[in-house]
Amino acid sequence: MYTALQHLHSYLAYLVLLGLVIAIISAVAGSAGNKPFTDSNRKMALLGLIPTHLQWVVGLILYFVSPLGASNFSGAAMKDSVSRLYILEHPLMMIIAVILITVGYARAKRAVGTNKGFRAIYIFYGIALVLILARIPWNAWPGN
Repeated sequence: MYTALQHLHSYLAYLVLLGLVIAIISAVAGSAGNKPFTDSNRKMALLGLIPTHLQWVVGLILYFVSPLGASNFSGAAMKDSVSRLYILEHPLMMIIAVILITVGYARAKRAVGTNKGFRAIYIFYGIALVLILARIPWNAWPGN
């Protein structure tokens, strides 16, 4: 089960990154076109929100079943940069990214009919994407 969750979490990351990039590009294009934020634009933003939330749930389960996660938490592990990444840095940054994406989507949802929805998407999703890219454990990325 652990290996299946680990593979799911690794490959679902591609979907998360793709969904966020599509949502951000769509929001930037809509904002540049000075169009109103419509319900179809809100649905486009879901391409970033849904996979991110799914990834967070899988990651949360993995955090508690993985030998690299919560069970490895100790003072000695905090001194090791790889252990610290898996125990603290990666989960914390991902939680912050999920919160930013959720807030951005909620703000955009309330701004249907105005141009402000696009701005909420590309700012909040963009910051979240940077956080996600900064704390992905690249050494464990599929293909490495």
